[in-house]
Amino acid sequence: MKTHARGFTLIELLVVIAIIGLLSAVVLASLNSARSKGADAAVKSQLKNTQSQAELVYDDASPDSYEGVCENANVVSQVNAAGNASGVTIAFTDATALVVGASGNGVCHDTAAAYAVAVRLKSDVANAWCVDSNGSAKQVTALAADAIACP
Repeated sequence: MKTHARGFTLIELLVVIAIIGLLSAVVLASLNSARSKGADAAVKSQLKNTQSQAELVYDDASPDSYEGVCENANVVSQVNAAGNASGVTIAFTDATALVVGASGNGVCHDTAAAYAVAVRLKSDVANAWCVDSNGSAKQVTALAADAIACP
């Protein structure tokens, strides 16, 4: 009586390896999307904290004023944290316009009456998240050099 060695053929092993490779590619693609969305959530959270810090600056000023919001250490820290989450550098100059995806990553503008801060999103580099002194928090494509409110 003959006994046959049991095992897998080379073709069967190659088919299994190919299937595992395809499944891994799908999982990795989904993982990158989830990371970008997580970074966007961090940007939005940091900018929400920026609104709170800006209101503290307003309350501490005499008379009440948003002037200096973009220079306040706590605000700068929050905006830089949002930039780090998005992987960008933020410009703190009132002469800079933010045109997301073209020339800017983020910007902060302030006057005595109002302020606006915008940071580019990681998952969609053509858009930024903007917060302002009116309490607005929304997605924008640009912020003018003298803008003190989210468009």
